[in-house]
Amino acid sequence: MSKLEDLFQKERQSPWIDDLKRSDVREGGLEKLVTDGIRGVTSNPTIMTRAIGTGSDYDEQFSELVRANVPMEDAYWELVLADVTGALDILRPLYESSDGGDGFVSVEVAPGLAHDTAGTVAAAKALHDRVERPNVLVKIPATPEGLPAIQEAITAGEKINVTLIFSLERYQAVIEAYFNGLERLAAAGGSPAKVASVASFFVSRVDSEVDRRLETIARDSSGTPRATRALELRGKAALAQAQLAYEIFHERFSSPRFAALAAAGARPQRPLWASTSTKNASYPDLLYVDGLIGPDTVNTMPPETAEAFNDHGTVARTVDAGAAEAKETLAGLAEVGVQLEDVTLQLEAEGVAAFAKSFDELQAQLAAKAAAVRAAG
Repeated sequence: MSKLEDLFQKERQSPWIDDLKRSDVREGGLEKLVTDGIRGVTSNPTIMTRAIGTGSDYDEQFSELVRANVPMEDAYWELVLADVTGALDILRPLYESSDGGDGFVSVEVAPGLAHDTAGTVAAAKALHDRVERPNVLVKIPATPEGLPAIQEAITAGEKINVTLIFSLERYQAVIEAYFNGLERLAAAGGSPAKVASVASFFVSRVDSEVDRRLETIARDSSGTPRATRALELRGKAALAQAQLAYEIFHERFSSPRFAALAAAGARPQRPLWASTSTKNASYPDLLYVDGLIGPDTVNTMPPETAEAFNDHGTVARTVDAGAAEAKETLAGLAEVGVQLEDVTLQLEAEGVAAFAKSFDELQAQLAAKAAAVRAAG
């Protein structure tokens, strides 16, 4: 049994892979990952841009789409959804055997809709209708405009991966949208049992930005106790926030309010730890995996992080082992002058912009490829 399998069997954490490319879907790579213990797949516009924009795996299908005069954005979705549906079919047996607990594949609405509530609602429904697989999760960002769209999608009985969560306050709002959606669904005579959702809490990016600010504070106040304390806090903010998010998860989903929904078949909206590869080479490569293990959670890892965990990870419950220390860390950040609210708003804006940039870059690459196909006749 691999350590990835141990995560689920011993600690009830589901390891997912944060990657999707055609060669894995068509050449057995994804089946091997599932055999090794991977229980779901996530992707995003940046991953899809990297997959489609390099190599020749997509050239045949794309050439056919160009010759059929399919518009570029429609061609993009044809390419993406071919991979998504292939992955969904591979993971369908796991979805069935886990009674709908795992075996999901996520696909994101167009990043340009991040601040468009009505457009996001329509896009989420269209993706669910088009894919027609019970194990698809449509990703909606947890922007202020995304929150009501998430609630509407849950009310409609859709399966949603809420993405780009960076703060505890926004996470609370995501849970509230989930509860409200389930209650409205039940009040309309629908079944909450048909809904599945995860809340994707981004991790490593928090340390990257907080550490940058801490180092600026230390430099500007060199030789003072504040500088010493600022340097001591580096590499601690991300785990602290995520561990406190788990505490919130446990409190909210153990409440009488959710108990009433659970009696109608509702499932908890599991926290999903995203962006778990270590960005700072001086930190342990599994900092955001080994430190966030616990029941009823998901950790979505890039392939190299999953391989590293299988090689030298530690399977032990850690996600709720240091709640008191986590609170001290956040208090310490405030004391030295790091405003987490400002950090998380910046990271949300950067996350939305990065995905939109990747989407636009791929559209430009596809337009150039289309011109080459037409020139070749």
